[in-house]
Amino acid sequence: MVTDVEWAAFFPAAVLLAATPGANQLLALRNGLRHGPRAAVGASLGRFGAFALMVAAVAAGLGALLTASEVAFSVVKWGGVAYLAWLGVRTVVTAGRGANEERRGSRAGGAAPQGGRQSVSARRLARQEFIVAAANPKALILFTVFLPQFLSRDAAHVVLPLCALGAAYIAVEFCCACGYAALGGRLKALGITRRVRRRLDAATGAGMLGLAGWLATEER
Repeated sequence: MVTDVEWAAFFPAAVLLAATPGANQLLALRNGLRHGPRAAVGASLGRFGAFALMVAAVAAGLGALLTASEVAFSVVKWGGVAYLAWLGVRTVVTAGRGANEERRGSRAGGAAPQGGRQSVSARRLARQEFIVAAANPKALILFTVFLPQFLSRDAAHVVLPLCALGAAYIAVEFCCACGYAALGGRLKALGITRRVRRRLDAATGAGMLGLAGWLATEER
């Protein structure tokens, strides 16, 4: 099984792909900033649950079905666009609401309300990561197209090597997610002001809206 995979070519490509900022990595950065790196890493397990299901689907041949079916691709695609847009708008609105509350507090001569410190359950954060990953048809097609490229030409069976490649990619993605979460946690530890945090939230929300727009324009 292991010898049927071209690992030397796989790992550099996987690192480059996993390290590229995307919706889930932006979530890891934001969660690290708002809730700390431990919570962000824990939340990323929701993403890897979705990825594991995708790897199983590719091994079972369902990835090819999504690639071939325009209806299936469109359903998943527009579901992902809607959720990313909703999450992006919500993040931007939350940042704007915090700015308005601070201005009202300044005019009243009192301290600004301590927004942004809301307690969010680990399950909710993991669910966000899961939905963002699962609602992106490009992720499933990525596994469908990306992983098989690293199978040896003389591989007699593909299911087990594909599963090994999927597990290895998830491990690489986990390391990159830890990096994004640690960066967010570092920014949090530096004691950045609420204004800077709001701007980072607004930038994250804008990034999600941009990704939603990109996904909306993608063709099968």
